[in-house]
Amino acid sequence: MSLWVDKYRPRALDDLHYHTDLSARLKSLAASGDFPHMLFYGPSGAGKKTRISATLRAIFGNGVEKIKIDQRVFVTPTKRKLDVNVVQSNFHIELTPSDVGNYDRVVIQEILKEIAGTQQIDLNAKQRFKVVIINEADSLSRDAQAALRRTMEKYMSNMRLVLCANSTSKLIAPIKSRCLLVRVAAPSPDEMHAVLAHVAKKEKFDLPQSAAEQIVADANGNMRKAILVLEALKMQSPDLTGDLKIAKPDWETYCHKVADMIVAEQTPTQVLAVRAKFYELLSHCIPPTVIIKTVAERVVERVDGALKADVMHWAAVYEMRMRLGSKKIFHLEAWVVKVMTLHKHFMYDIDLSEFA
Repeated sequence: MSLWVDKYRPRALDDLHYHTDLSARLKSLAASGDFPHMLFYGPSGAGKKTRISATLRAIFGNGVEKIKIDQRVFVTPTKRKLDVNVVQSNFHIELTPSDVGNYDRVVIQEILKEIAGTQQIDLNAKQRFKVVIINEADSLSRDAQAALRRTMEKYMSNMRLVLCANSTSKLIAPIKSRCLLVRVAAPSPDEMHAVLAHVAKKEKFDLPQSAAEQIVADANGNMRKAILVLEALKMQSPDLTGDLKIAKPDWETYCHKVADMIVAEQTPTQVLAVRAKFYELLSHCIPPTVIIKTVAERVVERVDGALKADVMHWAAVYEMRMRLGSKKIFHLEAWVVKVMTLHKHFMYDIDLSEFA
């Protein structure tokens, strides 16, 4: 039994419930003979991968859905072996090179050379090229992006690249200039209501308006999360009435505790305690960019209005430094010290004014 988010995932561009104008453009692009490299970007849960899959289906037909999952082994120049999960069909291959960290350049070079050196074997295919889908393209190292740029020009004849990213800010300009950029925005609340109603109709139950509004507010534009929450609530309370409790992920609750610690006390001892919490989150594979974003949003809710802009400004600064550096914990801790300093100075100034 599959989850609703997979069971009711649209397979064709015509089946998508929102951004119909974007679906129409992708459909006409798939029908044309000139298909470029593409970069899909937008927030998590907006439907980027769904649109990529539907576009591939429009280009190659149903055969693109006959996939297999392999674990490929790549060898670095230092003879280190890297295991990467690869999803592929006769028409495309999908992988996430950033999973191997700084060795992503090796994975990209090997895969793209292999694909570029082979011809399309299906004589009935509408296009003679194969498609390489690279997930989390904005997490690629600079070396990997440079290798990608060179390959995009060299092997254009029998290979197309489709990049999937949350943001274009971390991608180098040469890659963006060689791709057709497709922004997949988060769905509006009304569009999310329509999708939830569609899923409820397929499952043959009535979705109360109050429950739908609560789910949409909690999802904050993430369609995947909204459908997962709907299914979880349906299992807990079949009639979806009364006081519905939407459980927060453990890592999010943990991040909120970290934010509360930052606001509660500003001492070296507290910095060490926060650092231990960060290590715990990182050891459970929570991305450092997600950690700093979640903690910063919680801190903004707890501090005075005069500090809100500074807290988010320095979160953005240290998030960029985190991207350029190697030790993520250093930048997380530096941001915490900066926020604690700002908060301490603000409270100190307030105290002085009261005694003036």
